[in-house]
Amino acid sequence: MEEITNVMEFEEIARQKLPKMVYDYYASGAEDQWTLKENRNAFSRILFRPRILVDVSNIDLTTTVMGFKISMPIMIAPTAMLKMAHPDGEYATARAASAAGTIMTLSSLATSSIEEVASTGPGIRFFQLYVYKDRNVAAQLVRRAERAGFKAIVLTVDTPRLGRREADIKNRFALPPSLTLKNFEGLDLGKMTVDKTSDSGLASYFVGQVDPTLSWKDVKWLQTITLLPILVKGVLTAEDAKLAVQNGVAGIIVSNHGARQLDYVPATITALEEVVKAAEGRVPVFLDGGVRRGTDVFKALAMGASGVFIGRPVVFSLAADGEAGVRKVLQMLRDELELTMALSGCTSIEEITRNHIITDWDPPRSLPSSRL
Repeated sequence: MEEITNVMEFEEIARQKLPKMVYDYYASGAEDQWTLKENRNAFSRILFRPRILVDVSNIDLTTTVMGFKISMPIMIAPTAMLKMAHPDGEYATARAASAAGTIMTLSSLATSSIEEVASTGPGIRFFQLYVYKDRNVAAQLVRRAERAGFKAIVLTVDTPRLGRREADIKNRFALPPSLTLKNFEGLDLGKMTVDKTSDSGLASYFVGQVDPTLSWKDVKWLQTITLLPILVKGVLTAEDAKLAVQNGVAGIIVSNHGARQLDYVPATITALEEVVKAAEGRVPVFLDGGVRRGTDVFKALAMGASGVFIGRPVVFSLAADGEAGVRKVLQMLRDELELTMALSGCTSIEEITRNHIITDWDPPRSLPSSRL
């Protein structure tokens, strides 16, 4: 493999290695895929205001998330069915996250179970939850996550139904028969078949299993069955950020589900600022979507995010080179973030502020008047 110099290059390697159905499932977005492109493009409309002549000989990237000290504000987002990308799937991802000193979020729809991932060794892990029509299933999953030492529940709130992902419909996407949704083994929810409808197997599975009545009262219910902190993932507006805080969530993840749900929603980096303002510092706000560079991470932190989650870069690097690939992506993003901090005059995560960036929607800055 020739030298890989940035995170984006893993995608092409993954495209060559993976079956078309699998690559398309990971890579595509909903409908016109406008938001998919915008998740990346929006970052390019934010520019830096670097400060010079600052001693940057020592740079500290450590931060605290939900009370846990991690090596950098870059974490792994929940991604379904990772064994489609590589036989080591979720194991490799968990080990890479642990080696990098950061957090992995395990998807409900994983191809390895909660217990299997916990058995890979120590590490700070969160569990992503879909609430099924049978509430018992959700309650069981939460209890298993608690027992296995997971530290938080990430409740996905933007998926009452699955978005229209046309590549999956064309490919009649379904989980390869050799794999199962391991968390549901013995629950009749572990297999995904392509039915006779014209939809993807995953869309049909969602209609059958995932509860479209999910509302804020269910967030309250979740708080009654677990002491783990609950983060809501899929918030894009100030209104919902305020409701999240009122309903006692422990954190908010600004996410458009990798642009796979409602097309023509804003990029996550665009939505971030209104959510941060609405949260008023009462809960941490994280960004998930579109991050491919250390510069993107810095921009999100400057906008008020407490950290970012990465999804596709993990999947594509996993497909390209297993655990080593995921480790490399985490290391690259770390190195790029450190360099961006050095060149911006920041020696710690706390020093990154809104004054370090300028956006095309900022009001013009008034220059200090100077005597001629």
